[in-house]
Amino acid sequence: MASKTSSVVALSDMTVGQEADLFVLMSGKDELKTRDGKPYFRVSFRDAGREVSFPIWGDSAWAEDCKRHWTAGAYYKLRATYRETSYGPQLEIRKIRETVDADAADGFDPSLFLPQSRFDPQAMWDELVATARERITDAGLLDLVISILDANRAQLISLPAATRNHHTYLAGYLEHVLSVTRTCAYLADKYDDYYPDMQPRLDRGLAIAGAILHDIGKLREIEWQAEGAAYTASGRLVGHILQGRDIVREAAAGREIDPDLLLRLEHIIISHQRLPEWGSPKPPMTPEALLVHYADDIDAKYHMMYTALRDDRTPGPMTSRQNQLHQQLYRGPG
Repeated sequence: MASKTSSVVALSDMTVGQEADLFVLMSGKDELKTRDGKPYFRVSFRDAGREVSFPIWGDSAWAEDCKRHWTAGAYYKLRATYRETSYGPQLEIRKIRETVDADAADGFDPSLFLPQSRFDPQAMWDELVATARERITDAGLLDLVISILDANRAQLISLPAATRNHHTYLAGYLEHVLSVTRTCAYLADKYDDYYPDMQPRLDRGLAIAGAILHDIGKLREIEWQAEGAAYTASGRLVGHILQGRDIVREAAAGREIDPDLLLRLEHIIISHQRLPEWGSPKPPMTPEALLVHYADDIDAKYHMMYTALRDDRTPGPMTSRQNQLHQQLYRGPG
């Protein structure tokens, strides 16, 4: 398909107006209708660094091929031109076919199409475990936390933090949880030093344990599919908060751990999103739960703001409202 003068490039490296051959994952294909009731498809292609979504109109030369043969979750080789429009980035497709084994010689590798954390997963894992061992002083609580981490290491080291909104990439879970744990450790030290006479006194080790395990239910809520992170059936029907408490209870069975300490840990997990409409049946009702909630919330919100400022192409000092925060952001006059 490729001519001698064309070269295979990454979608994420393409510049406006550039035509090239590229390998992509079709991450979505939705059949929709215009306001006039005319059918069309909205397709999405991506690599690890960029996703492009655009319509295939009913009168397009690709309409029939798209309807009958294009499959979400499949890999394709395209020849296309990259465009930036008022509706976002798009591809003008010249040629398209599914990838074949011989494409490996031109650099095709399915693992390259999954977005991933910019931080090393093993280094993040080592720091998280070290923090637990250094900061959790109760032996029973430490044993519980380490046992849950060790039993699920293979999944946790690559799990995304969410299916959308924030840290939606390989090792995103680990990146988010480590960041929350760092923030919670700082806040726990600060406020315990501020209020040493609090009764009962803030339990720094419990706050760290809660930070490490607050999202542990995502082990059962999220899975990787070819199209990206997706909810499991139990994720949709039960969610990660209750499943997180289930994981902790199951792991705690038969272990020597103070019942009140376990209750407080369970409370951190079920209250960390604070509001019923966000999934929490109870608000934070202990100092440790309060710290974990705000450490979690600021990490997710800051990542959303970072992504919105990075990806928005709206001209002028303000971004559009088309972002996960659902609001305009000020980027400045430059």
